[in-house]
Amino acid sequence: MPRDTSGRPLRNPYARLFAIPGATAFTVGNLIARLPMGMFSVSAVIMISGARGSYALAGAVTATGLAATAVVAPWTARLVDRHGQARVAVPATAFAALGSLSLLLCVRYGAPDWTLFASYAATATTPNTGGMSRARWAHLLKGDDQAVHTANCFEQAADELCFMLGPVLAAFLCGALFPQAGTLIGVVLLLTGVLVFAAQRATEPPPHGRTHTSSKAASPLRARGMPALLVAFLATGAVFGSLEVVTIAFADAQGHKSAAGAVLALQAAGSCAAGLVYGAAKPRGPLVRRHLLCGAAMAVLMTLPLLAVTVTDSLIALSGALLVAGMATAPTMVTGMTLVQRRTPEDRLNEGMTLAVTGLLGGIACGAAGGGWAVEHLGTAAGYGVPVAAACCALLVNSVQACATRTRARRPARPRASSGV
Repeated sequence: MPRDTSGRPLRNPYARLFAIPGATAFTVGNLIARLPMGMFSVSAVIMISGARGSYALAGAVTATGLAATAVVAPWTARLVDRHGQARVAVPATAFAALGSLSLLLCVRYGAPDWTLFASYAATATTPNTGGMSRARWAHLLKGDDQAVHTANCFEQAADELCFMLGPVLAAFLCGALFPQAGTLIGVVLLLTGVLVFAAQRATEPPPHGRTHTSSKAASPLRARGMPALLVAFLATGAVFGSLEVVTIAFADAQGHKSAAGAVLALQAAGSCAAGLVYGAAKPRGPLVRRHLLCGAAMAVLMTLPLLAVTVTDSLIALSGALLVAGMATAPTMVTGMTLVQRRTPEDRLNEGMTLAVTGLLGGIACGAAGGGWAVEHLGTAAGYGVPVAAACCALLVNSVQACATRTRARRPARPRASSGV
């Protein structure tokens, strides 16, 4: 157990994490690299729509980048597992940075529209820095489930913080400086953070090289329970994507569209705070049951925004509802990601976590589309039914999978007949 300078054991679970040599250094680098993840899409939309006068084009370009990331990210993560984080993350980040700079130049000098799609698609090689950080914690804390739980909660809170601050920072830079400032500074932060993170070689998990088993057998997708878990991540992503679009539409209908970012930030703030509190608590009971309970809490709390807009039609009431509703998302994500870690083969850990993030991003895209359709055809208040439905779908998938796992565990082995019968 880590100890303080007087030799006494550290009681604060987060202090115990950062008492590990090198943990603070790689965490700082990872946070710097992760902040631009919430900046790039907002910066691209502002930059492209301002130069070309088309939100449709800006949305199509960012959607193309998301689709490319869904295809490329698992392969990048597989290379990270095979050859090591530093050897793969640095060149992959450099290539993605060139894609962002290419997009900036193409917009600035009026290149054809197809060059925007090609440039933004090149950013798909950006490594999953959050997944690499979780892999380091899993390596450093191997065998200590309580410490791994605390580390995963910290990483989830860091995700929420970065995705809360990133869009605000991007919008400020693009408005206060020049339209390309958000993308340019995002590239600088990404490169700096990845270089600092990769330099901490003492905490890096060892590369596993090529496995001796077949690629299909070793794939995280073949692990028991993983397909259902990834479907649940897809549904959870739909909660986030639909909530964002519907909230922006509701704020616009109330005549306060500029306040939508602050309202959504409250949801992320609630999730960040809940994640840190959950990390300090000692988890009890089987992980699958905790995941179900957290998912049930998310499904219940997601009804609060729907009730707030239906009953009060007030943006202030919606803000409070989103703050409370966000408190269930971090524990749900933490327990889900811990299940991914346990079900993924050790030599494919980065790939497994990247698949989960890819499912989450795909769900965000689907949820955004579904939320937009609901707002247009059913109204802004009814649109809040989409995140409720998505949360219930995630809970249903996890419930069915948990019941199937429990049934297999309780099923007695069939006795073999003796040779004399």
